[in-house]
Amino acid sequence: MSIRETDIPALARGCAVLGTGGGGDVRAGSLAAVRAIRAYGPVPLVRLAELPPDALVVPLSGIGAPTVSHEMIHGEDEPKRIAEEVERLFGRPPAAVMSSEIGGSNGVAPVAWAAQLGLPLLDADGMGRAFPEVQMVSMYVAGLPADLVIMSDVAGNVVTIRPVDGLWSERLARAVCVAAGSSALMADYVLTAGRARGAVVEGTVTRALEIGRATEDATDPLTSLAAELGAVRLITGKLTDVERRTTGGFVRGTATIEGTGDDRGRTLVLELQNENLVAVEDNQVRAMVPDLITVVDTETAAAIQTEGLRYGQRVTVLAWPCDPLWRTRKGLDTAGPRAFGYDLDYVPVEELAHG
Repeated sequence: MSIRETDIPALARGCAVLGTGGGGDVRAGSLAAVRAIRAYGPVPLVRLAELPPDALVVPLSGIGAPTVSHEMIHGEDEPKRIAEEVERLFGRPPAAVMSSEIGGSNGVAPVAWAAQLGLPLLDADGMGRAFPEVQMVSMYVAGLPADLVIMSDVAGNVVTIRPVDGLWSERLARAVCVAAGSSALMADYVLTAGRARGAVVEGTVTRALEIGRATEDATDPLTSLAAELGAVRLITGKLTDVERRTTGGFVRGTATIEGTGDDRGRTLVLELQNENLVAVEDNQVRAMVPDLITVVDTETAAAIQTEGLRYGQRVTVLAWPCDPLWRTRKGLDTAGPRAFGYDLDYVPVEELAHG
C-alpha cells in the first residue's frame, strides 16, 4: 500500500482526532504532505515485519508549542539534515521513517518527510495518540535506552544529544527547542526494525485513515465518529472560556464547555498541556490521561486542536481508551495523571463512564 494525495484528507482528520488537542495543526502537515507527494510521488506504507531486522527506523516529530509550530513550518532541509546525521553516526542511511506520535500534524507531516527522503513510512508510531514530552513514547515504556536525540531547526542548526535517560532527553531537547523559538524537528529513539518489534504501537497510520474515513459522507458524522472510536460522549455544548498561555515550550491552560440541549445546566472543564489531559465536571473526574480526550465540532465531528479553541464554538467532548501499553505500571508512571502533576489515581474512562 502507498499513501497518495487522495488519502491525505482522511489521514489528517484521523490524526487530528488522535491528537487529543496536540501534535500540531494538521493543516500545515497536510499541505506539506500533498506538496511532497506531488513532487516525489506516493509514499509506500510498510509494516514492521516487511523490514529486515537491521533496517534503521527514524522516528520523526515536531517538538514545541503548537501555537508556534503552525506558523514556523518545517521545510525540506530539516529532515534531510537529520537523515545525514543518522548516516554519519550509524554508518548507513535510514531505511524508513516513523511518526513518533500519530496525533496531530506529527502524524501527517511524516508522509512529507518520507517522500522528501525517498523512504517508506512505517505503519506504526510511538504513542497511538499525542503526548507533550519526549520520554512519553512506547520505546521508553518498553525499556529501550533513550541515548540519542537529533534535532534540527529552521535556522539550519543540527544538535545531537546523548542523554543518560528519557527524563534527561526531555529536559535537554526542550531546552534546545526553546532556544530554537519553541519549534524544531526531532529524531529520538533511532532504532533497528528488530528492536522496534514490541516497542512501537503498530498499525496506527492505518488506524488514523480508518478514523478519518468514518465521517466521510456520513449523515451524522458525530455518531459515526463516536462509534468508530468506541468513545464516551462527555458533553455537548458551547465553549464559554479558554485560558491559554505558551510557556517552557508548551501550551498550558483550561477550556470550559457549558452544556446545551440535553446537557443544559452541566459544565465540563478541560485541563490542557498541549493535549487535553483531564476532564472535570462538578469536581468529579470524567476522563484522564493516558486515555484520549478530544474536542470536536458538533456538526462536522472535525477535531479542534488546543490552539484552535475559541469562545462560542459548538463542540462535543469525546473520550475513549488508550493503547493497553499505557495502562501498564511503567506506562502510567510515564504518562498517567501523576506524570503531569495531578494527584489522581488513574481510572479507565470506561469505568468512569459507568461508575
